[in-house]
Amino acid sequence: MSKRSLIIVPTYNEIENITALLTALNEKAKDSDILIVDDNSPDGTARAVKSFMVDHSQVYLLSRDKKNGLGGAYIAGFQWGLERDYDYFVQMDADFSHRPADVPRLLKALETHDQAMGSRYIEGGSTSGWSLSRILISRGGNIYARAALNLPFNDLTGGFTAHRRGVIDSIGIKEVTSKGYAFQIELKYRTFKKGFKQIEIPILFKNRELGTSKMSGSIVQEAALRVLQLRNLNLD
Repeated sequence: MSKRSLIIVPTYNEIENITALLTALNEKAKDSDILIVDDNSPDGTARAVKSFMVDHSQVYLLSRDKKNGLGGAYIAGFQWGLERDYDYFVQMDADFSHRPADVPRLLKALETHDQAMGSRYIEGGSTSGWSLSRILISRGGNIYARAALNLPFNDLTGGFTAHRRGVIDSIGIKEVTSKGYAFQIELKYRTFKKGFKQIEIPILFKNRELGTSKMSGSIVQEAALRVLQLRNLNLD
């Protein structure tokens, strides 16, 4: 029996990207269902998704009342998928920074691993269109998180990740409190502490061309503080 996979895409004001993304995913990852988790985008993102859904039965929309953090959107998406018995879950951004063509590569890795992490910082991985300051912040943040949490991985802050259902079932997803980029670190850390088999898959991360980045100083600060808190959690 084939595995059922769900691609979860959080959105907030992604009207410029969402229809093109759904079209690309429908072509490149046609065996997967897609769940858009929209935080009441005022630009009409949800309306565009609903319009696309008319002719595409594998696309679903989960609307939330307000913008409430990346972590909360993913947790809502995971719970939606668990209730519907999906086997594999893929996290990805809506702005084409994560390439739809790479989704099958992450899912393929789940045949032998429990979690597949898209990585910019291993051989074969890279970034495109970034400023020097963003490169330094990202590189520095990953070095800091890796050292503080004693993890063997190179890209802890990346958000292009695939999980087997057992990972989401076991790591205490409802207990994850991180909201921004720290959410990605916490998921990988909890997975590691549970003893699951993880692998990094090289990806090209492209800077968004349309829409506005959600990166902010407060998100970076939260990630730095949350890493220190994670060290003190009893997850063994």
